[in-house]
Amino acid sequence: MMTRPMSFTGLLFLLTFTGLVAGTSTAFSENIDALLTGEMQNFAPNDTSQPFKDFTFLNANGEQKSVSDYQGKVILLNFWATWCAPCRKEMPSLDRLQGTLGGDDFEVLAIGQDLQGMEKVTDFFTKLGIQNLAALNDETVKSGRSSGVFGLPASILLNRNGEEVGRLVGPAEWDTPEAVALIRHIIAGS
Repeated sequence: MMTRPMSFTGLLFLLTFTGLVAGTSTAFSENIDALLTGEMQNFAPNDTSQPFKDFTFLNANGEQKSVSDYQGKVILLNFWATWCAPCRKEMPSLDRLQGTLGGDDFEVLAIGQDLQGMEKVTDFFTKLGIQNLAALNDETVKSGRSSGVFGLPASILLNRNGEEVGRLVGPAEWDTPEAVALIRHIIAGS
């Protein structure tokens, strides 16, 4: 079978399209990079959004939920545990972030990795006065492992399509102007 060489016009179109796609990806990364200051300086953005493996967890009523149930919203997935001191310190800022931005466009899913079950999570929320976050837990801790999380706390930012935009390993104050600006940027762009 013989192949024909690509025409000059076809080659020009291919190079232009490739350049546009690469330029869009680079512009997206550069725009995020400009937002990575203060509390968000340790946020590691992906060059392009990456597929994210769905997983299940339980809500306070014992109902099984999955990340895909929230598709259409930008999601901040936070993996934490009641025994984790940095997680305990970070949780009030996640609660305030959900109170500020939570709604049709955005949701914080703080998924406990507590082997002792949901009661431990709900007791913790009551003691800390957490009011805006839903009590969620995965006592199997498979959700964190399947997401590539090997230390707590860890947060993964997903766009409206359920793709990973980037992640931050370690604690952060999630209601600071830098964090809110980063999340609003993802909401506006996805």
